[in-house]
Amino acid sequence: MIKRFSSSPLPFRGSKRYYVRRFREVLAQTQDIDTVVDLFGGSGLLSRVAKDTLPNCRVIYNDFDHYDTRLANAANTNALLRSIAPLLVNVPDNKKVPTETKIKILELCAEEEKRHAVDYITLSGSLLFSGNWAQSYEELSKQTMYNRMVKTDYNVANYLSGLEVTHCDYRELFNAHKANKKALFLLDPPYLQTEHSAYKADTYWQLKDYLDVLTLLDDTKYVLFTSGKSQIIELCDWINQSFGGKLLKDAQKYVQNSRINDFAAYKDIMIAKL
Repeated sequence: MIKRFSSSPLPFRGSKRYYVRRFREVLAQTQDIDTVVDLFGGSGLLSRVAKDTLPNCRVIYNDFDHYDTRLANAANTNALLRSIAPLLVNVPDNKKVPTETKIKILELCAEEEKRHAVDYITLSGSLLFSGNWAQSYEELSKQTMYNRMVKTDYNVANYLSGLEVTHCDYRELFNAHKANKKALFLLDPPYLQTEHSAYKADTYWQLKDYLDVLTLLDDTKYVLFTSGKSQIIELCDWINQSFGGKLLKDAQKYVQNSRINDFAAYKDIMIAKL
């Protein structure tokens, strides 16, 4: 039996795992859709859920962060984590890793880098405080480690099955499908006023970038994700009132609180027009 994913198989900051149920409900309401275009693919979770929910649809996953490379390296990542685990048997769960143990872990990582790429984002999920991330040996070496080891291997089998994976600028992909009135566009761009260090594409998004995304919503079917911190809904309301705009007009809004860790939470917003 093929697994139905409710979360991304490898850690990814910004994964929409808390919204999967509601997203499935929205997809179930769609009519006359033959293509789903995930413009900001992230971990691919939205694409995966879309394909599982609408199996007869063509689903295009724009893997801008090259998550597929991490998936392809999962066996090596699992092997490295298994070699790290014995070093932590005497460290209680969620407790700080002693300096001498941290040094040994870093030595294993350095040796692994001589053979192939090391997925430091996935290692972060097992070795750093929840919500903290490292993308390189240097970044990992500077952070305090905690024993948050996963107990089983990461299973990535069939995660990309049935998806069309591409790596391109979202505008290029949108232009290729905008004439298709049966296309549903998924838009989950980097949030405004949030920290983006865990994204491979190290580009800080500014207001103008987000406004460019909003121009894609005219006369299209879409599901847009944003955060309460971005205040993008308030901005759209102001533009509509001041200039007679129609941004997000007739769209349905869904709001829920999502947690980063025990000390930090944020408001996740999904806006759909089908």
